[in-house]
Amino acid sequence: MSFVPSARRDAARRRRRLTTAIKESLREMIIQLSLLNHRVGAHVDLKDVDLDCLELIARHGPLSPSALARRAGLHPATLTGILDRLERGGWVTRQRHPSDRRAVTVRALRDRNAELFRLYAGMNTSMDDICAEYNEGELELLANFLRRTTNAGRVATDELAGD
Repeated sequence: MSFVPSARRDAARRRRRLTTAIKESLREMIIQLSLLNHRVGAHVDLKDVDLDCLELIARHGPLSPSALARRAGLHPATLTGILDRLERGGWVTRQRHPSDRRAVTVRALRDRNAELFRLYAGMNTSMDDICAEYNEGELELLANFLRRTTNAGRVATDELAGD
């Protein structure tokens, strides 16, 4: 009889250890990707936050500056400086709306994408190699886990922004 509770206790302990290992690995991955982005940014003369905003514009744009500020969690005045740097560097353009001259949209320019692709090529190749080791079902599981983890991060960020 004492075997069952002991087996359950051991299983619970293993599960806690695995969960902790996943959380620690995710934190380490965040640090490594942050360092990679910092190095990429240094090569193209952009700050980390500039790269983040450029990615948001490329993924979700064109965006108004206020929509971008909300997505990035930045004060609009801070965003103005970022957009100035991105525009000077040839990464984005700000366009006025034809009928409402006060309305502005920010669009990513594709002219310099090759530079970013080249700088991220090593990581992209490594990711392709890693993914090649998994079958389709495992890849679906991993993709689902990462989507759900990203959403959890978004929710936690939104909750902190409400403070």
